[in-house]
Amino acid sequence: MGTPLDSGIKGYNNYGTHLKEKYKGQRVFKVIVDGGFTCPNRDGSKGYGGCTYCNVDSFTPELSRKLPTIREQLEQGMERGKGFYKADKFIVYFQPNTNTYAPVHYLKMMYDEALSINSEDVVGFSVGTRPDCIDAEKVALLESYTDRFDVDLEMGMESIYDETLNQINRGCSHGEFVEAVKLLDNSKLDLCVHTIFGFPWETEEMMLEYIHEINRFPKIKFVKFHHLHIVEGSIMGAKYKKEPFKLFTLEEYTDLLCKLIPLLRPDIIIQRLFGISDWDLLIAPNWGLNKSSIQTYIDKEIEKRGIVQGSAYVPAVAIV
Repeated sequence: MGTPLDSGIKGYNNYGTHLKEKYKGQRVFKVIVDGGFTCPNRDGSKGYGGCTYCNVDSFTPELSRKLPTIREQLEQGMERGKGFYKADKFIVYFQPNTNTYAPVHYLKMMYDEALSINSEDVVGFSVGTRPDCIDAEKVALLESYTDRFDVDLEMGMESIYDETLNQINRGCSHGEFVEAVKLLDNSKLDLCVHTIFGFPWETEEMMLEYIHEINRFPKIKFVKFHHLHIVEGSIMGAKYKKEPFKLFTLEEYTDLLCKLIPLLRPDIIIQRLFGISDWDLLIAPNWGLNKSSIQTYIDKEIEKRGIVQGSAYVPAVAIV
């Protein structure tokens, strides 16, 4: 007799189940698009070098990096999705760098082009950005697509502590994140928030506070949790090679997830529990497992420990 996990039932509100239910059993695959954007703390408007942990290539599929046009990226990405993943429908996902960091007329031209390609197979549109690169005009542009697609704005919170944000050269404060979320209060857009756990100067108690902060915002529908990993081509990577510092083992990171998932508001959907980089770019931590094996390990531990999302959730005062 199998376990609930064997039947696809997990102890948390997971993205795969959400997509399956929302799109009536169809397989939905995200196709990543590199629109050639930069960031305000790369081009000098706020700083140079980007966030210290970041090398954009480390989270951009090789296919997207090699193909020059949006059409080529999407057509080949969809072909791969249908062939390898047996995908029925797609979410167009502008991921690398800051994908609202341009004038609105330019953004519209780029988004329109992407969403015109095999549009009969596209159900969703996802745009990754920073809190300081979104405003009412850009929100209105993204909302203009909600009559045809499910649209979500993915925004990097990373840490709730300004001291950390300063140390990683983030170029914006947590207060700016709060203001950006408030801007979306009455929006038709879904909001996904991205966090990073494991900055060596943050304690476990500090990291668990991320969850209480996320819970305060009714607008947050999705979260992506990442552990800090060190990649080639990043400022933090160069520092780590000179003087290595403590990073999560897989067991330690799983322990943290098992403590934070019960605290998380039960309606929030977890899109991702960990981050991963191409092997040729990853410096540390190297857990020696592929993405699927890491996911399986974490899910089995969550089940074994009887972890249930929201079981320790305490309603917080919402931001108004």
